[in-house]
Amino acid sequence: MLIYPVRDKAVTGAVAPAVPSAEMARLLGSTRAGLLAALAQPASTAQLAARHFLSPATVSYHLGVLHRAGLVTRTRAGRSVFYRRTPEGTRLAQSR
Repeated sequence: MLIYPVRDKAVTGAVAPAVPSAEMARLLGSTRAGLLAALAQPASTAQLAARHFLSPATVSYHLGVLHRAGLVTRTRAGRSVFYRRTPEGTRLAQSR
């Protein structure tokens, strides 16, 4: 049996993953760089996991690393935690 990931706009939030710069990918790693680039708008772990076709646990791990580095902040809203870039994370994400 062959299974493919769902590419439904309702699941992914109709937002394509942002493409990080090559320099940022070399510095942070491609997964972390992609997640940081995607946080132009605040997003939850589940939203980012769906957009990037990663498990929520993987996204949570990488966001934790970015949070400890001071590149993202997190805010709880009910049962969800939303991540957003800090000014330092935005400068890094926008440097090309």
